[in-house]
Amino acid sequence: MKKDEMICGVHPVMEAIRSDRHVEKLLIRRDAGGKGMQELKQLAREAGVPWQPVPLDKLDRLSPTEHQGVIAFISQVPVQDLDGVIAQAYEHGIDPLLIALDGVTDVRNVGAIARSAECFGAHGIVVPKAGTARLGSDAVKSSAGALLRMPVCRVDQLPAALRRAHEHGLRIIAVTEKAEVSITDLDLGGPLVLVMGAEDTGISNGILRHADALAAIPMAGTIGSLNVGVASGVALHEVLRQRLAKGTR
Repeated sequence: MKKDEMICGVHPVMEAIRSDRHVEKLLIRRDAGGKGMQELKQLAREAGVPWQPVPLDKLDRLSPTEHQGVIAFISQVPVQDLDGVIAQAYEHGIDPLLIALDGVTDVRNVGAIARSAECFGAHGIVVPKAGTARLGSDAVKSSAGALLRMPVCRVDQLPAALRRAHEHGLRIIAVTEKAEVSITDLDLGGPLVLVMGAEDTGISNGILRHADALAAIPMAGTIGSLNVGVASGVALHEVLRQRLAKGTR
């Protein structure tokens, strides 16, 4: 992790949250108290910045300099508004295509998904603020720079974001091995959100309830599952294939 991806100290972190810096999350000393720390926690709650209590030695390992009990992680990736990304696609006469990630915490997977999303014509990635891989230099490198070009919408709660997308006319397609229908047998035309889940647990039941359809990726091997980065590329390619076949890219 690069030093310029972290900000240490109560007041510098508070200023980072108040400014246009993209603060992903905070690590706060577990037994930290005092008026300044309480103000910081309140500010983080109001700004929707998640924070995690950690032991002092973890903060010491991350920052050799004075941290005052708090470290903020800064994303290199600009955050964009979900409604704005959808509206922009419609304004250009294009059916919006988004990919939403539920619990994907590996930076290499997020990077690979962003690269596939850019290559196959997606208009944005939707990720929750908590429970998602950091969008720092490692993720940007894994994406071959795609994360710096692909709109990323960090949302407070993924279910609420899917409801908003649905209100804009987007269908929600959950790509999961639990599905009985192959993704190749679904009509993937029109405005769309593809939802991908974590490798170990898949898409959570709370997210599956928001889906208009479930889609499985057909496989011939014996392992029975794909890396989420690979699965995302397959699903996005199928959307593009269908759109090209219909001349609606």
